Amino acid sequence: MTSLIFPGSFDPLTRGHRDIARRAARICDKLYFAVMNNDHKEYTFTLEERVNMAKTVFADYANVEVIGSNGLLVDIYKNLGCNAVVRGIRSESDFRYEAEMSLANRMLYPEYDVVLLPCRDDLSLVSSSMVKEVGRYGGDISAMIPTEILETVNDRLRKGRN
Repeated sequence: MTSLIFPGSFDPLTRGHRDIARRAARICDKLYFAVMNNDHKEYTFTLEERVNMAKTVFADYANVEVIGSNGLLVDIYKNLGCNAVVRGIRSESDFRYEAEMSLANRMLYPEYDVVLLPCRDDLSLVSSSMVKEVGRYGGDISAMIPTEILETVNDRLRKGRN
């Protein structure tokens, strides 16, 4: 069985994230959508909220399992017996960053491998940071966020304005 893991903070999950997960799910038997937490990062949504939003978005995806973690990616990778990590790349700078992260993780676990999927052109400018910036100012984020979680994301971002 081929299993991949798609890690990220997903704060919030975007249409770009969903597209990478959808495409990755087509090339493996099992895709773990891993919502990660970093204690040194400030999040708009809690880990539990981000996991629940991902479960909502991927409810109809038979081979996608959403998990949440506070741990190291390589430990999750080993424990789940994954074949590779999936990462979406939007630009040359994303490629460089992902190559560096891959090398660092391979130092911790030599069997670690990565599959890079380029983003669709129409989603290449969408990022969680952009969503938060636009949403906090009351802008329309409907083209950036899956419809299943749009209301939840809008509600939280607009509360931050008041």
